Amino acid sequence: MLRIAIAEDEAEYRMQLTEFLRQYGENYSMEMEISCFSNGADLVQDYQPEYDIILLDIAMPDLDGMEAARRIRQVDEQVVLVFITQMAQYAINGYEVGALDFLLKPVNYDVFAMKLTKAIRRAESREGKRIVLTLQSGVQVLQTRDIYYVEIQNHVLHYHTNQGEFSLRGTMQKAQQELEPYHFSRCSNWCLVNLAYVSQVDKSVAVVAGTPLDISRRNRTTFMAALTRYMGGNT
Repeated sequence: MLRIAIAEDEAEYRMQLTEFLRQYGENYSMEMEISCFSNGADLVQDYQPEYDIILLDIAMPDLDGMEAARRIRQVDEQVVLVFITQMAQYAINGYEVGALDFLLKPVNYDVFAMKLTKAIRRAESREGKRIVLTLQSGVQVLQTRDIYYVEIQNHVLHYHTNQGEFSLRGTMQKAQQELEPYHFSRCSNWCLVNLAYVSQVDKSVAVVAGTPLDISRRNRTTFMAALTRYMGGNT
């Protein structure tokens, strides 16, 4: 089941988006659980990572969509964000919160369906897969979506994850072959990054899950191209 939240202060648009989602679900035989919020404050209050996609109006009273997105990203790096706005320039800052796209009001169903399809593909690709690490202390099972980045030092791979750091002997080439299909890219010869956790790129540094990592000159073009494709929703 696909879990989708709508945060929109105008009742007319909430109803329209809900109807569009139901129509899409009927057209593509897709089961959805839809939650509606009349403002950003209600959405972020006691927020838990439970949604696959959030449709988020930018201009809302009390707490606008951009600030709501920032607060959501503090606890949920994976949810797919799609902004709703009356003016496209208001969505420019969406990159900083990893927004996939935006819907321009008034919303047309055909455009909505196209962008929802892209959002669903992104959500599905972020599910990733399980990998098994053989450590000296035993076996550790990880979901690829829970890995921030992998670095190698003296032939030892260090997996930095939301469960802590895990180290084992191995090669970066093998780690890359296993993780690259799940939106990982090398920012340097010694570091493989989960693009979902890139929050900022400044010259030769990428901030990944709050950690600044160097981007080498040799890898910069390939890394930036991979990041651009990822942010654009190509899977």
